[in-house]
Amino acid sequence: MKYAILFGGNSYEHEISIVSAVVLKKVISKNLEFIFCDEERKFYHIRSQKMNSKTFSSKAYQKEKELFLKQNGFFYKKFFKEKKLDFDCVINLIHGRDGEDGKVAALLDFYSIKFIGPRLEASVLSFNKEFTKLYAQSVGVKTLNYTMLRKAQNTHENIPLPCIIKPARLGSSIGISIVKDKKDLEYAKDVGFELDNDLLVEEFKSDIKEYNLAGCMIKDDFIFSLIEEPKKKEFLDFEQKYLSFSTHTKITQANLTQELQEKLKNSFARIYNPLFKGALIRCDFFILDNEVYLNEINPNPGSLANYLFEDFNATLDALANQISLEEKIKIDYNFLHSINGQKGKL
Repeated sequence: MKYAILFGGNSYEHEISIVSAVVLKKVISKNLEFIFCDEERKFYHIRSQKMNSKTFSSKAYQKEKELFLKQNGFFYKKFFKEKKLDFDCVINLIHGRDGEDGKVAALLDFYSIKFIGPRLEASVLSFNKEFTKLYAQSVGVKTLNYTMLRKAQNTHENIPLPCIIKPARLGSSIGISIVKDKKDLEYAKDVGFELDNDLLVEEFKSDIKEYNLAGCMIKDDFIFSLIEEPKKKEFLDFEQKYLSFSTHTKITQANLTQELQEKLKNSFARIYNPLFKGALIRCDFFILDNEVYLNEINPNPGSLANYLFEDFNATLDALANQISLEEKIKIDYNFLHSINGQKGKL
């Protein structure tokens, strides 16, 4: 199986996606192709030896071959003909907007390209934290109580303090604030509304435990990662999450009872099946008073959560091998033929 890693995108998480792609270059034990989507949403074929931070920060990537989409693949110009980039399956590694909101999923499906990642419906529900809460509750997974702040309404009535405020459509802990008293509330709102028109507000619980679990479904069976208890301060902020993930080493299983491990896996399975089939996702959970609550779904987790798996490459191959293209509908034009055979043709 030969993979093409698609990364970048027009997103606040653009640079995180680049780091994720560089990490996977070191992890996946095969020849890889790299497809970069820049802020103008142009695609470039990045040679493996150019996969470093300077290529992107200096915009040297613009000297690489520009790619364009056609049925069944990415193509580039070669003299007077077009050549298809050689790969079997795309890994959607664009974080945030473009990669996780459904745009890329729709494009790849439209052009009949096999890919690992969330499909359109899964992307829409997991990209918006409010929709994620509603979805989780609909499949029997608990979430913390929340309220929404809308930029157009600009109100903060009935907000519990202390609280945590999160932009509804951003990941990577970007724009998150902990508000402990009313004087901090307006500043936190200003920060959040710079990034999103909707903010999700939850009561801040300092004694809550957080655990991460990744996995995917192969045929009718789940492959689960180890359960991680991330090290954090008051909450898992951007620096703790991403400035260090490129140095992740294999972790040990979190110290949880068998009962709680099974609760986490059961909640993950309810979230995953069938909506996220074809994706390798990570779910971030809270445990409070021996109960499991979903925090958020990461449909394209940083570096694809490779460090959580005992055998990441085998898991990836098993997932890719079972992905099939969307079935095409045969258009036979029988109805239009019948109209043409009648008087008063269209």
